[in-house]
Amino acid sequence: QPWRSPGEPQAPFFLLTPRWPVECEVIQETIEHIEWVPPKPEPFCPPMGPEQALYNISEEQGTVVYHSSRALQGSCFTRARVGGAPGPLSSPASPLEGPQDTTLLFESRFESGNLQKAIKVGPYEYMLMLQPDLYTAKHTQWFYFRVQNTRQEPLYRFTIANMAKPNSLYGQGLQPLLYSQRDAQSRGIGWRRVGTDVCYYRGSAGEPLLFRLSWTVRFPHDGDTCFFAACYPYTYSDLQRYLRALAADPVRSRYCKVQVLCRSLAGNPVHLLTITSPGGTAGKRVVVASARVHPGESGSSWAMRGFLDFLLSAHADAWLLRRLFIFKVVPMLNPDGVVVGNSRCSLAGRDPNRAYGMALPSSFPSVWHLRAMVQRVLAEREVVLYCDFHGHSRKNNVFMYGCDASRDGTGTRLCQRVFPLMLSKNAPDKFSFSSCKFQVQKSKEGTGRVSMWRLGVSHSYTLEVAFSGSTLGGRSSHFSVEDLKSLGRLLCDTLLDFCDPAPAKFQQCLVEADALLQQQMGHEPGSGGSWSDVSPSELESSTSGSDSSMSDG
Repeated sequence: QPWRSPGEPQAPFFLLTPRWPVECEVIQETIEHIEWVPPKPEPFCPPMGPEQALYNISEEQGTVVYHSSRALQGSCFTRARVGGAPGPLSSPASPLEGPQDTTLLFESRFESGNLQKAIKVGPYEYMLMLQPDLYTAKHTQWFYFRVQNTRQEPLYRFTIANMAKPNSLYGQGLQPLLYSQRDAQSRGIGWRRVGTDVCYYRGSAGEPLLFRLSWTVRFPHDGDTCFFAACYPYTYSDLQRYLRALAADPVRSRYCKVQVLCRSLAGNPVHLLTITSPGGTAGKRVVVASARVHPGESGSSWAMRGFLDFLLSAHADAWLLRRLFIFKVVPMLNPDGVVVGNSRCSLAGRDPNRAYGMALPSSFPSVWHLRAMVQRVLAEREVVLYCDFHGHSRKNNVFMYGCDASRDGTGTRLCQRVFPLMLSKNAPDKFSFSSCKFQVQKSKEGTGRVSMWRLGVSHSYTLEVAFSGSTLGGRSSHFSVEDLKSLGRLLCDTLLDFCDPAPAKFQQCLVEADALLQQQMGHEPGSGGSWSDVSPSELESSTSGSDSSMSDG
């Protein structure tokens, strides 16, 4: 790339096919799914308790029917090309012996796919192994794979045997997602929650300690092509299609400029959107938003999609937001990780959301250029808000992490809590203010949230969206794609409330936040007790932090 100033965007360009590391085999078929919203909310399923955990099947008890290994452990990224590995593809799936053979045919060598191995341990039972994040030996959480040669009548059991985290929402009612190609084509039905006897439990003893996710399911048709996924997939190609349509739209392109912030390690463009009303920008404050630094948190992309849809719409509030602010949006910070089906890391084999403090543009280009861009903006304007969209695998509902430093005055510490409190009022059936945390832990210094706050963005947040759904407002059900997209609109509504020149709403939330903190400290209302000298770590439990795996930080 030609030399340019840090954080200075380039002209846009789009790839019809993403660039992959050269050791990754990629099938030629285009995988696309229809969008669909179920007619009624999909309730959580009653989970099986650990005491009901299944017997520990092992690889030695079955036959390997699929094995696709992408990179040797300990290797590192060297180069990439469009379409991945050159030459003819290998055949990781065992061939069928005839029309009576009921063995499922597995495949995951497509964008965002993740399945390393499938072992048939019974007529309709399979043990599965996930691919660790590329160039690492850990971070097994995201899964997304295809099965063919299905039978409608039998009850199948799938057990993923190498999940990394000791706790999961699968133990609280979360179900996997299924997509039937035949139902999509004939009935217009897309991704839906499936699975009975869902169980998340500790696997057999060993190092590293691994956990198992098991579920049973009946397929809707004989001879169907189906997909399973941990969350609604949103691929890099999905984003490219969205941005191409946006750039070609004569109306929306007037107030949305699509540029390239930088290229990823593999050479995939990291896109930057600048959204504001045409004309002068004097006096306008800036809002910065980013998503998908962790590739396995695909729900964050759907929330970002809803944010962009609303912000670029003809709605009166969207028009007002564009008139008041300049929005700088990076919708996919880690495109390489999304392409290869990682859960957490980039092709550097590290978590980029721990790298904001590192001066390593060659290893973590997207977070380095994002930070540099915010520095450039801060030299000229106020950045009123930074919000980084994430997903969470261990806590229900939607919530935020903010930045509270005990050295700050009481007013500043209260102000940190106002935006999340307002969002909880706008989204009472989705957003949990009581789940929000504001402690700045040392291990989180390299995150986007803390890094932007250290630069001088006074209101800097991580938005966490549960992989599962909501337990609020009488709900006990999974989030649909529409639920996730609605979060973007609700975030826009809250921004208008937060920046309302009439101070009533802001003042009301300050009073309410103070009362909640008094209550948290055990003080009676109106007692005059103070929490201002109490550290953030004392105000909240230090055990409910971000969704990082146990070895992170």
